[in-house]
Amino acid sequence: MTSIASGGVIIASAALFIVLSVFAGLKDYSLQFSSFVDPDLKLISTEGKSFLFSEDDKLKLTSIDGIAYYSEIIEERIIIKSENKNLLATLKGVDSNFLNVTNIDSMVTKGNWLSPHSNDVVSGWGISNNLSFGILNYRKPLAIYVPKPGKGQSSSLKSIYNSVYVSNVGLFDINEELNDEYIFSGINLAKELLNYKDHQISSLELKLDSRADESEVRTQLKKTYKDRFIIKNREQLNDALFKMLNTENLAIYLIFTLVIIIALFNVIGAIIMMILDKKKSLNTLFNLGVQPKEIKSIFFWQGSLMTMVSGIIGVTLGLLIVFLQQTFNLIMLTPELPYPVRLNVLNVLVVLATIFALGIIASQVASQRITKRLIKS
Repeated sequence: MTSIASGGVIIASAALFIVLSVFAGLKDYSLQFSSFVDPDLKLISTEGKSFLFSEDDKLKLTSIDGIAYYSEIIEERIIIKSENKNLLATLKGVDSNFLNVTNIDSMVTKGNWLSPHSNDVVSGWGISNNLSFGILNYRKPLAIYVPKPGKGQSSSLKSIYNSVYVSNVGLFDINEELNDEYIFSGINLAKELLNYKDHQISSLELKLDSRADESEVRTQLKKTYKDRFIIKNREQLNDALFKMLNTENLAIYLIFTLVIIIALFNVIGAIIMMILDKKKSLNTLFNLGVQPKEIKSIFFWQGSLMTMVSGIIGVTLGLLIVFLQQTFNLIMLTPELPYPVRLNVLNVLVVLATIFALGIIASQVASQRITKRLIKS
């Protein structure tokens, strides 16, 4: 009975650790794509869609320790037209430093990245499929339209929209959402289309030094620019994705914790069976002067140690399985993609803490079965 109870705890704790490691791996796999397009920090104006960023502001930014590169960005909703098809998308005008801040060019699967000072754009595969265009098709250029600011009625289409013809030179493939949403251009083209001034931009994207402290950089930015900007890191830029992943992780943890609780019922049963089996010995101890409270502690510590040792063995088994998956790719999602897992010290602590806490509670419940009446009977 004790072996069965111990085996159940070992399997349950190993399963919990493996599942948490799998979710950590899936989280890393899901978020690695955002690292190609999202900066370490992004500065957005607290007022309006754009702001002026002067030469003096640039000098202040470069004087802040921990910032390796920065890129000026112009971002706006646009209408793309290809022959007789129209589509709403987001135009992101970037400067020459953008490739130092992100690795978006590595996600261009067809064609090339933007050439400087050109009317080139790079589109997502989703936009390309929806509008049926490819790359380097100079006979059928794309038209981009942006509504002009202003009030009142307009007499012609030209007075409503700014427009520009562009050539698509590349297609990027990141994920479905970004592929269907974004089209990249040079910042000068975006300024021309939106009638922006020389120093007018939508946001700033920062690449931090590898040894920089993000919180310290944030503090310096807030001190330098007061209340001009909202500062977001990569997690805050993808808050919906992070919330979904964290919620799923919590749900899986609670489900497998329930499995552990069920397994610990075997521990309670094993302790009760030992109590009943050793009734004569308990009676002898009682007659020798041992108090029921001390007898209870014997079975309490026996159950607690059994669950703790079983939990440690289960976590060790889980560590071994996760290590083997990382090293030898034993289970594959596709022929090219192994099932993602990640060893995490926090997961080890969470599983052990859960096993120890629930094991102590189960042992306490089982040891309470010992009473004077039971010992004397």
